[in-house]
Amino acid sequence: MKAAVVHEFGKPLTVEEVAVPEPGVGQVLVQVETSGLCHTDIHAAHGDWPVKPAPPFIPGHEGVGIVTRVGPGVSNISEGDRVAVPWLGWACGACELCASGWETLCQKARYTGYTVNGGFAEYVVADAPFVGRVPDRIDPLDAAPLTCAGVTTYKAIKVSGARSSDLVAVYGIGGLGHLTVQYAQIAGATVAAVDVVDAKLEMAKRLGAGYTFNAGTSDPVEEIQKLGGADVAVVLAATPKAYEQAFASLRPNGTLVAVALPADDVMRLPIFETVLKGIKIVGSLVGTRVDLAETFELHADGRTHIVRESRRLDDVNDAIRQVEHGEVEARLVFDLRS
Repeated sequence: MKAAVVHEFGKPLTVEEVAVPEPGVGQVLVQVETSGLCHTDIHAAHGDWPVKPAPPFIPGHEGVGIVTRVGPGVSNISEGDRVAVPWLGWACGACELCASGWETLCQKARYTGYTVNGGFAEYVVADAPFVGRVPDRIDPLDAAPLTCAGVTTYKAIKVSGARSSDLVAVYGIGGLGHLTVQYAQIAGATVAAVDVVDAKLEMAKRLGAGYTFNAGTSDPVEEIQKLGGADVAVVLAATPKAYEQAFASLRPNGTLVAVALPADDVMRLPIFETVLKGIKIVGSLVGTRVDLAETFELHADGRTHIVRESRRLDDVNDAIRQVEHGEVEARLVFDLRS
């Protein structure tokens, strides 16, 4: 099968022929139709984070496709089912975190496209209990971004506690941010979108953002504070500066939701302001299997819109370059069907 493989951190991926994997006990083999390009895949290929994957490996954690083979012991998935293979590839199911609904934080978890091979390939093996069923009403090109960008931002809005009458500031309007704008509105909130690219702010307006601020030409903190401050600030821009601006834009009793993972992972946190204003800081890591099912359900009901462009897997390195240079409006999705 064809796959895009990381052999060395910081080097171009190699599109090559590798053996089709065999599903083991409790696993399924999925013929990949579409696979989204997430910035996490780029961080993985560069070895940016403290805990690194082990080359050679195949990135990709937004894979969507058809189950072509089921391994022994699989009862919840059948051949012919369309499924999504998300970031959370496996969790133990027995620890306190798993048992209390926080399986994404399981200390024994395995991550698709990071610690196990992912969806930048014509076939991928996945643990059957952790794939998500894709409703027939969802285009596979839409389902791929929903598998990570969607469920991640849906969960971020969930943990933020955003509600009607709230102002939610979204820092970073791209693959994740354009969906955050929509989920915040589904929760009933008004959105203030912040980015440094006017085209992305225009996209946010089209998707219903009440306010847009270009952080390159104005001070988003000052502008948001003129509105009374944000009740919630969700950070999707992978820079410490964005985190510091988001913190400063909050009103008393506001909540900062950390999603983006900058390579430089240190931000300045003013302790006095945190305490005296009662600021809450919450980390949000993707979503559970239930969150993914809800994300798909919302899209199948027409509640969300995916802004995406398709690419060929052979063009993976050019696609990565485009994302790194900010040349993509929202999400790129590899289409492996032709």
